[in-house]
Amino acid sequence: MVSIAGKKGHDNVAMLGIGAYRPTRVVSNDEVCEVLDSTDEWIFERSGIRNRRWISGDESLRSISVAAGRRALRNSGVDPSQIGALILATSSWPMLTPHGAPIVASDLGMNGIAAFDLTSGCGGFGYGLGVAGDMIRAGSAEYVLLIGAETMTIGIDPTDRGTAFIFGDGAGAVVIGPSEENGISPTVWGSDGENAEAIKQDVNFVDYMQRAQDLQGTDPKVEPVGRMALRMEGPRVFRWAAVTLPRALSTALDVAGVSKDDIEVFIPHQANARINELMKKNLGLADDIPMAGDIENTGNTSAASIPLAMEEMLATGKAKGGQLALLLGFGAGLSYAGQVVILPPAPAESSL
Repeated sequence: MVSIAGKKGHDNVAMLGIGAYRPTRVVSNDEVCEVLDSTDEWIFERSGIRNRRWISGDESLRSISVAAGRRALRNSGVDPSQIGALILATSSWPMLTPHGAPIVASDLGMNGIAAFDLTSGCGGFGYGLGVAGDMIRAGSAEYVLLIGAETMTIGIDPTDRGTAFIFGDGAGAVVIGPSEENGISPTVWGSDGENAEAIKQDVNFVDYMQRAQDLQGTDPKVEPVGRMALRMEGPRVFRWAAVTLPRALSTALDVAGVSKDDIEVFIPHQANARINELMKKNLGLADDIPMAGDIENTGNTSAASIPLAMEEMLATGKAKGGQLALLLGFGAGLSYAGQVVILPPAPAESSL
């Protein structure tokens, strides 16, 4: 009987460098409220958001993904020729085909490598980190470039009080590779498809195309095709998060073999500052442990949220490379993914 050869990679992996890109346009709560029936005070009290970034001019999901990836490569010191795979964690690439990762890889001068999109909403970066680490451990790649990037604002209804003020655009990336000391714990992840429709696109592509076809020749002022938009049932998501996330955080500590007292930095998904404060308290983390607060001026950037928040903390000195951090992403799916990690070095070239 013929024996099929296997492959073995590296037991220890870590994030070797980080990079990010923040769109140039800053949008305040007051500007959002020019269309939305709300106020700056109401938004900040309930979400912790004051400003967010929106793409403008020639910025696109493609361009910001490339910019973040290029910075991560430079900051890591890893030559692009050593990258064996590129993972693009996103839910807002504008086309189903072709998918984005091969195009981004080509733009970065890495045409020909394995490249794929990973769609898991706000948990996308955590899912990507788990997949990338396991790829390197299995020998499928020596180094992986993981990019979390979103242009959430192209798919929101500016009058929807449930979503319009929450989301922003941006991209964050990390280079993952072998290391002497393991810097990425096993991933704790899961999903709840029974509650998936708590965050959803309000019309599927097939129905939208059929509606556009049916309305051909009609006056768009009388019967507009309308837009596809993201809708969210906030209370339903909050109830799910209140039950699921504390368990996920505790399990992440257990599988990493560390205690809550070992954690030096907490970087949760930037969905809601109030929820994050509650998670920190319920987990029993010390009051003086730095916690990411990038949401205040960046908003919720879905799969880009955690790398953007991590980059901000490292670039401003709120956190330091080599510290032990607890990460947790959660959202659409409903899905979540968390890890305990060793933070990469502070970026020599930052997005701030």
